[in-house]
Order: sequence, then C-alpha cells, then structure tokens
Amino acid sequence: MSHPTTFWHRLPDGRVQCDVCPRECRLREGQRGFCFVRACEGGEVVLTTYGRSSGFCVDPIEKKPLNHFLPGTPVLSFGTAGCNLGCKFCQNWDISKSRELDTLADTASPEAIAETAARLGCRSVAFTYNDPVIFLEYAVDTARACHALGLKAVAVTAGYVSPGAREGLFSHMDAANVDLKAFTDDFYEKICAGRLAPVLETLEYLVHETDVWVEVTTLLIPGLNDSDRELRAESEWLVERLGPDVPLHFTAFHPDWKLQDRPPTPPETLTRARTIALEVGLRYVYTGNIHDPEGQTTYCHACGAALVERDWYELGAWHLVDGRCERCGEPCAGVFEERPGTWGSRRLPVRVAA
Repeated sequence: MSHPTTFWHRLPDGRVQCDVCPRECRLREGQRGFCFVRACEGGEVVLTTYGRSSGFCVDPIEKKPLNHFLPGTPVLSFGTAGCNLGCKFCQNWDISKSRELDTLADTASPEAIAETAARLGCRSVAFTYNDPVIFLEYAVDTARACHALGLKAVAVTAGYVSPGAREGLFSHMDAANVDLKAFTDDFYEKICAGRLAPVLETLEYLVHETDVWVEVTTLLIPGLNDSDRELRAESEWLVERLGPDVPLHFTAFHPDWKLQDRPPTPPETLTRARTIALEVGLRYVYTGNIHDPEGQTTYCHACGAALVERDWYELGAWHLVDGRCERCGEPCAGVFEERPGTWGSRRLPVRVAA
C-alpha cells in the first residue's frame, strides 16, 4: 500500500523530487523512481511497498555479515522489492530488481514483525535482501517497534543515501553492514550505475557521528575490483578515515544476473585481500562465502589469541571476558554479551501474521 514519505520536495515545473538518495529522481504524477518503489501519487512522493515483504527468515547474525555484533544470535531478516543501485552482479536480483509488486507475498505491520522476532527468540531484526534506504519509512517504524520490545535493528545497506535521509534512517539503527562495492568511481559508474563518494560519506557519518555498530563488506569480482592496488587503497582509506577497529569482510563472487561472464572468486584472492588489509593496519578482517576457519575467526589484535572461532556461521571456542581478550585483557571492538548465542547456521523461513 502507498504510504506518505518525508524526504522530497516540489519543483517549480510541477514535478516532485525524491531526496532519499543521490539520484534525486524528478517525477511527474504516476511516475516511479529508479528504485521503482517510491512514486509520485497525488502530487507527493509515496512509498508503495510499506507493510509488504518478499519474505521473512531467521538467520544467524553472522550471515549479514556481522561478526562483532551479538555473535551467535538469531536475527529475523526481511526485505521488500526494488533497489536504488543497478549492480550487474546482484545476488538478490529477483527481489531487488523486481518490477512486480507480486514479489511481495507477505504482508506485515512493524508491530507484527517485532512481536514475531521476539516470540522466536531473535535478538534483532535485519532490513536486508534489498536496501532499507528505499523502504526507509517501513524500516524506521519497524525499528521503533523492535526497540519497544528490547530488540535491536540492523541495516544491511549499500549506503547510497542522501544526508537528510541518512540521519533519518540510521538514527533508529543499532548496527549496519555497509556494502562497499569497490573503491573506484569507474566500477560504481559502469557496474552499479552509481557513485562512490556518497557511500564513503555514509561510512564516515556512521562511524564518527552515530553510535551505530558498523562493519563493511566488499564482494571481490575477478578482474574488476580485486587488484592489489585497489585492495590496498580501500584498506588504507578505512584505517585512516574510519579507524582500525571497523571489521572488513571480503566475500566471494559467484556469476549471477547480468555478470555471468566472470569466474567465481578463487579462495586465494580472498586470502590475499585479507593479508593486504591486515598489513595496512585493519585489526579485524574476514573472508566470506568460502570455507576458511582461519579467515573467519576473530583474533586479539594485541596478542594474537583466537577470541571467537568460526567456521562459516558456526561458532567454536569463545575466549572473550567482558568484551576483552581472555589471555591479555585487551578490549575487542564490538557489541558482545557474556556468552555467545547458540543459533548456529540454521535458516528458518517464517510467516508473519499481518
């Protein structure tokens, strides 16, 4: 159903401009933005997917991926339809690129989502599968409902958002994983139909102006964003502009949607990227979408001890005491409880009563 929105204004020529993301789509009556879900109706910009989801699933929080935010706990995940980027390699393209609202099979209010998450023992709700930036109002209302029940709110986002909407969304989030697609404008322009600068601005805003716990993910695509030079440049920027404690995940690409002429990412590429990032000074660097217990375990940056052992989404030994290394007492950056959760790698599709 259509829902009023805040971040837009009228133009002198009678059109309305959506101010949620850097695209600044200018719409006449009946037109939809690039994202497909924000539209001009009645001379205003409305959200056409409020209260409608592409499905709900309980996942391990590590799948978002978040390794330093309530490890081992279950998170209720959901998304809607559409996206404000045009990534040719999108691995959720059937949802994010959908132009059919029939994709949205489940109808649920923010309160029903929060109540379901609490009933199932989840510690948080994640806005994922497509970007919560484009269903901002639904995400914010759901985050409020979650907080009322003592649950956390998690944004899995590409960070392609304008300043006003950026504050409007993330002021209600407890954690975010930001998908930094690459570290060149050329990649963003040719592969994602976007720009790099707004994403970097979002990252700096989150780390320096909010209390949101932030982790970063870069999907490495052979020959497009995996050169040593680019990996080093990205890692150096993260250290210098965000600090060494922001976790970075390098994940493996598999051919999908409009980018099927590239091979899957070799595990050696992820290991090489992790080595470069650690050499540059990042303290917590992970590999993803491959079997690599060493590259997925959290280590103490001071003494090298294994703090949280991982194999995919399964946790092993836990050596944190009050968020500190059990061996040397050095703090580990993150949001930790006394003991980890025990959800493991389970995936549980659920229906949420409207």
